[in-house]
Amino acid sequence: QVQLVESGGGSVQAGASLRLSCVASGRTFSRYAMAWFRQASGKEREFVGGINWSNDRTYYGDCVKGRFTITRDNAKNTVSLQMNSLNPEDTAVYYCAARSLVVSTTGLNYDYWGQGTQVTVSS
Repeated sequence: QVQLVESGGGSVQAGASLRLSCVASGRTFSRYAMAWFRQASGKEREFVGGINWSNDRTYYGDCVKGRFTITRDNAKNTVSLQMNSLNPEDTAVYYCAARSLVVSTTGLNYDYWGQGTQVTVSS
């Protein structure tokens, strides 16, 4: 089992930045691909970005490319999402997820999920 706990959400103005963190506990963190998804009210869950277990490749959803950056620190069992140039369309609950080895953009392929953290961006 892997337990994931997100933090760092909040309410900001458009154009601001936030940094989300996800701390993992349980099985060997370094063997898991980590990803961030988000779900806005009334909308389907959306892939934000992910990073492979080996830290060698990152992937991003089209809606956040160039603005968001994912990093991981296997020594600290942590994955972070740096979000810059936020806009109201980024308002959602953000979830951290884990699966074996490589990133998938499909949420159903993930085995473990955090409880989510709310990000609200006002104009």
